[in-house]
Amino acid sequence: MLQTSARLLRLLSLLETRRDWTGADLAGRLGVTARTVRSDIGKLRELGYPVEAAPGVQGGYRLGAGAQLPPLLLDDDEAVAVAVGLRTATGVAGIGETSVRALAKLEQVLPSRLRHRVRALQAATVAVPGAGPAVDADVLTAIAAAIRANERLRFDYTSHERTPSRRDVEPHRLVSWGRRWYLVAWDTARDDWRTFRVDRMTPKVPTGPRFAPREPPEGDVAQFVQGSVGAATWRFHARVRLHAPVEYVRERLPIAVDVTAEGPGSCVAEVGSDHAQMLGLYLGLLDVDFEVLDAPELAAALAKTGERFLRAASAGSPPAPG
Repeated sequence: MLQTSARLLRLLSLLETRRDWTGADLAGRLGVTARTVRSDIGKLRELGYPVEAAPGVQGGYRLGAGAQLPPLLLDDDEAVAVAVGLRTATGVAGIGETSVRALAKLEQVLPSRLRHRVRALQAATVAVPGAGPAVDADVLTAIAAAIRANERLRFDYTSHERTPSRRDVEPHRLVSWGRRWYLVAWDTARDDWRTFRVDRMTPKVPTGPRFAPREPPEGDVAQFVQGSVGAATWRFHARVRLHAPVEYVRERLPIAVDVTAEGPGSCVAEVGSDHAQMLGLYLGLLDVDFEVLDAPELAAALAKTGERFLRAASAGSPPAPG
């Protein structure tokens, strides 16, 4: 009986982690036969869990929406992660009070050892306040649901230049960067990967047809967002040769950029910023020699900044001995 109960908990946990499961997949994960899976599904239904089934070769199982929230199965690390996330939730409009209520309920059922871990982490952490566009929690939920179901998403979008448009995409992942949320998706009209600011999106219902997930862009969604967000918002672009290894430059630039090695100690970078002066400061912080290849505005800004720094250094220098 104990082995059967443990298997039912494992089965329920699997159903919670993914929208659709085939009987064969569940049987393989649990190490049992498809007949045992069908029997266990029946037992979950008897306990009140709304497990839905689709017939046929491509059929399978999914955990449907019930009349009330079923118990969540969380291991120690998952429980701590949820509690810390609720304590530090930022950037989402209207969830402050809701997060507090949910955290209070969660901490009531946490074992003592986990409550101590959560409170120790909270006591040792300080959040830096900052302004940023708030994202509607319902919008995040709608996008996440479309990602989980592999369903196309339609939405109205306002670009960085305040241009409105209607988009139809295959949503892949939500990325939280700083105090902003981004959606990485395959844009069906442009036949390419795109990054969208979630606070500029207004999803439409219903969602579109199902799609087969694609391989993520460049293999790293977070790096893709860093690169695409920077390039999309830059007002000023330049190519520079940096006398430093590629790894050194990539580690120290504030965002991901296109860097090509020219040798063991030299590389060419495609960089940008809102202003030439700001770009000059970024390059100066790298603390390496560099050459401007195709941006006279940057060269002029560097010359002007250099003269200003020289004047400042001269003003603070002691007089030469007579």
